[in-house]
Amino acid sequence: MKLLENICYAQRGSEQLCLDLYLPDERVFDVFVYFHGGGLESGHKGNAAVKTIAPWLAAHGIAVAAADYRKYPCAAYPDFVRDAAAAVHWVSCHIGAYGTCKRLFVGGSSAGAYLSMMLCFDARWYGECGEFSIPVVGYFHDAGQPTAHFNVLRERGIDSRRVIVDDTAPLYHISDAQAYPPMMLVVADDDMPSRFEQIQLVRAALRHFDYDESKLTYRLMHGKHCSYNTRVDELGDSVLGKMVFEWVTSL
Repeated sequence: MKLLENICYAQRGSEQLCLDLYLPDERVFDVFVYFHGGGLESGHKGNAAVKTIAPWLAAHGIAVAAADYRKYPCAAYPDFVRDAAAAVHWVSCHIGAYGTCKRLFVGGSSAGAYLSMMLCFDARWYGECGEFSIPVVGYFHDAGQPTAHFNVLRERGIDSRRVIVDDTAPLYHISDAQAYPPMMLVVADDDMPSRFEQIQLVRAALRHFDYDESKLTYRLMHGKHCSYNTRVDELGDSVLGKMVFEWVTSL
């Protein structure tokens, strides 16, 4: 496994936005673009969850691009969504310099899954980036907020506990679900307040818009919000990494 750190994928004024590439020893591989959590205000591409998941996946033949993005208080909606789209676009167009990409997947945990859902359900963000060399063929949404994100609400002076579905909410954009690629939804049985119910609403909305349920994988985890992200099992395998691996290789 080879780790290449701080590769610039976009320039925002004087700020460079970077990602880390975890590359398998093999030259032909699937690629998983992963966005970390942290409420759109904290976290980074080298946090404990990434350090648990990414090396494990690379050791099992799946390359990982772990990307940073702008956050509060220095960012405002939709800066972080645009950054996420730019990161995926960069990987699509440049991963060929590091090996042969068989398939491209996108996912995230918590706030990172809010970003992955926005990219999955609202095509305009990719549309701003230009042509993709490799299309995204699947999305892994781990306990993301499908309603308006609580920190987006806070930015607008709205009680962050409110459950609002507007243009900033992934749910708002679910429509022609038959066109969506395969995806996986993960949530915990003792997740953040209302997060479990919100994920069930995503499942219901996809069904309502005739999404092929054979393309949807759902996993209910035991414990707190994203507590499994840094967990390893009795064999020493990354719990979340193994979930991603089994999902990707099943497609």
